This record gives sequence, C-alpha cells and structure tokens, in this order.
Amino acid sequence: MTKYIMLQGTSSHVGKSILTTALCRIFFQDGVNIAPFKAQNMALNSYVTEDGKEMGRAQIAQAEAAGLKPCVEMNPVLLKPTGNSCSQVILMGRPVGNMSAKEYHQGYSLKAFATVKKALAKMQERFEMLAIEGAGSPAEVNLKDNDIVNMRIAKYLKAPVLLIADIDRGGALASLVGTLELLDDEERSLVKGLIINKFRGDIKLLEPALDFLKQKTGKPVLGVIPYLENIGIDDEDSVSLDDKTVKNTAAALKIAVIRTPKISNFTDFAALTQEEDVNLYYVTTASQLGQPDLIILPGSKNTTEDLLYLRSSGLEKCLKEAHANKVPIIGVCGGYQMLGKMIRDPHHTESTHDEVEALGFLPMVTTFFPKKVTSQVEAQTMQWQFLGKKAAFTNLHGYEIHMGLTDFVGEVHHPFLINTRGGQSVNSIDGAVSTDGFVMGSYIHGIFDNDEYRRALLNILRERKGLAPLPVSQNYAAQKQAAYNRLAQTVRQSLDMEKLQQIINE
Repeated sequence: MTKYIMLQGTSSHVGKSILTTALCRIFFQDGVNIAPFKAQNMALNSYVTEDGKEMGRAQIAQAEAAGLKPCVEMNPVLLKPTGNSCSQVILMGRPVGNMSAKEYHQGYSLKAFATVKKALAKMQERFEMLAIEGAGSPAEVNLKDNDIVNMRIAKYLKAPVLLIADIDRGGALASLVGTLELLDDEERSLVKGLIINKFRGDIKLLEPALDFLKQKTGKPVLGVIPYLENIGIDDEDSVSLDDKTVKNTAAALKIAVIRTPKISNFTDFAALTQEEDVNLYYVTTASQLGQPDLIILPGSKNTTEDLLYLRSSGLEKCLKEAHANKVPIIGVCGGYQMLGKMIRDPHHTESTHDEVEALGFLPMVTTFFPKKVTSQVEAQTMQWQFLGKKAAFTNLHGYEIHMGLTDFVGEVHHPFLINTRGGQSVNSIDGAVSTDGFVMGSYIHGIFDNDEYRRALLNILRERKGLAPLPVSQNYAAQKQAAYNRLAQTVRQSLDMEKLQQIINE
C-alpha cells in the first residue's frame, strides 16, 4: 500500500516546493521508492518530458531529488497564466485551451479532478510513497468548493498533512492558527504537524512561540527550517525573482536578463549564475539596465504582450541603443521571436492582436498557430559565429516549448542543427545569428546547462574585455545533485524525523 505525506502552506511561496524536494531526497537516500505529486500547478516555468509532455518545473526538481525521470503523472494539471485572470490549461502534458479564472474554477476544475485521480492511480502502482505538494492555501473559502490540489486530495487519499508557514514574512503564528480555524473538522484532523520555515536568528527566542502553537492548536511543531539562500535548486515561478540578490557585483561579466511581466522558464539562466565570473541580474525598467556585457531576452507565455511592454517601458529603446553600441543580445524562445521583424497571431492564440511589429534585429517573421511544439532535443552547432567567433559543439541537450513557426526573410546564420527531437532522428535547423554577429536567438531551452558551450560563450565575452579565457570548471548537473544533498541534510537536521516517520506510518 502506498504511503503519503502532504505539504500544504498558509499561503503561496512559503516553501512547499523546496520542502517537498527535500523530503523526496531524504527518503530516496533512505532507500524508499518515493515520487513527487502535485495535482495542479500554476507556473510559467515548465519542462518537457521524454515523451514530449509539459509539466511544472518544481516537480522536475522533486523527481530529480528522488532519483527519477519525470513523468507527467507527477503533475497532471498545469495552468500557465497568459494574461489577467486567464491561463492556458494543460492536462496530462497537452494544452486543452485558454480559460478565464472563472471558467476554470467554476466549471472545469472538478472535471479535471477525474484526470488527477487516474494519474494518482498510476503513481500508486509504481511507488511505495508519494510526497504531495499543495498550492497556495487550503483555507481560501471562496475557492475551496472547486479546489483540487489541497484538502480534496488529502481527503481523497486520507493523507497526513504538514502545514507550513513562512516566518520571514512575519505573522507566521497567526497564519498557522488562522488557517486551522478556517478548516472544517475533517480537514483539521488531517493536519498532523506544523513547520516553521525560513527562520533567521536564535531558535531559543522562538521556543515560547512553539509551545504556544502546540497548546493553542493541539498540533506538534515538527521543526523549524532555517532561511536557505542560494541553494542552487530551480525555482517554481517568477515570484521567487523578487528574492534574488545580485550574486557578485565585482564579477568580470555582467549579464542582464530582461524581466517581462510574463517571463517564463527563467531557469534557463540558473547555470550562468553558478559561474564565478558572472553577475547575472534581472531588469524591469530602462534605468536598471546599466552597462551589461550581454543582454538576454527570455521566454514568455505571452510574447506579444511582453513585446508591447518592452515598447511602453522604454526597454525597446534601450535595447536598440545597446545594439548600436555593440552590446550583444541573445533571445530564447519567446525572446527569440521578439528579435524578428514581425509577430503574427491570426488565430489570436496568445492575444487579441492580429500582428505586432517586433524589434527588428533579425530578418524573420513568426506566425502563431494553436499547436504547441514540446520536445526534448539533442543538437550540434551549425553556423555558430557569435561576436566574430566560431565554435563547434555536439551533443547539446535541451528542450522546446513554443507556439509559432518562424520564416526567414533575409540572410542569417543558423547556429544550431537539431539531430534528434523526441528521440527521433531529424535534420532541423534552429535559431538565427545576425550577419553582424551581435544578435542570436534560439528555440532551445536549457542550452546554457551544457557546460562546455556555456563556458565558450562566456570566454568570448571575456576576450572582448581583454580577459584571459577560463577553463570549464562547473558541472551543472553535478552541482544540482550536490544542492539536493545539502538541502536534505539541512531539513533532516531541522525536522523531528522520528515523529515524521510515525505520522507517515500511521
């Protein structure tokens, strides 16, 4: 029989994803056949499985921590916000359409729960334990009737729940007590313990509060998790960018990532932040751009609206001035599409605009169609010649998640040749480099995760500044595994593991 432990929070961004990742690693280390599960995820960071299906990035990290290849059953429902109160709904890895919040919560979510139950049944067949993540808060009284990710899952599985609060925000005690008060009797009985997360300071000063919580709620506090900075694990969504600090202002290379309102898959740049000579920072206004050595335009869930944001915010003007001053620009996925001459959306797949003039750096036109491309790919460099330098690489791994077909209306170099897509041999060009060598774009997410490629690109930037090249010193995949181990060690030391095991066994 499958065992369960479910992590719910008093609000969003209290650390549910990271603590679920930690438990996946801890029990994996202990020899348990454990897997993550989240019924419904709302996130702009997503990933493509080996069979070409799309799921939330947080469950990818959790699967990696559990020593598993991700499968879409770990996250059967994914909501990707496209605009105000509207999301693309992805069911078992495939988009089923765009819905308003009202349409989804009042009409579709309970239908989707039938799919969630089927996914759970498959997970129960394969794994002896599931670490289940909730979403937001289980006490949102206006949403509870149609909620399929918190207490509906806990009651369906009779899963024990740990309730997490973020003490760094303040009001952690009130949020724990208030959340429990708003649950009904059955739901409250499923909560078997409390966790205080993101604590800074002397634990002795917190002990009276822990005693109060146990007396007030009748629930034990299983542990106090310290505030963890720069843990090196992929973040779930762009709200976490608010917490990111500049890593190293004295670093030789400064890389600016344009943070648009619908930025997606910013995990593409996590590997760059691990390089000691890189200071990577996010820019939302023209005044923040500074004097970077490289500008990156990231992916977007709504390319057209984000392009219009660049225009209205003054960032488009800054990008054109930077290009005139020979600052290199790289675009990934939606950012790549923005680098062209025109974006067309005749079917109104992403917005109400039929077409919008793009930035004009690359001679290409992108037309959106309802069908989405989702595939893991393996590629090699083709006509890769950036900033006057050429490079040759094979076995470059990444993935595609995009809508739209791009046609070229002028001369460009194509930097990549995709050799396999979804495990099938292909011979497909990808991306474009401008004839002056200062602008490059690609549809391949995760390209910077390739260690030798990443270092070669950085060394070209170093050479422009008269700096000596550096050898490949980072193994990003190994660094992530080490980060999972560090996280597990910290959480294992901070939780009452004996009590936790007792709760799971009961």
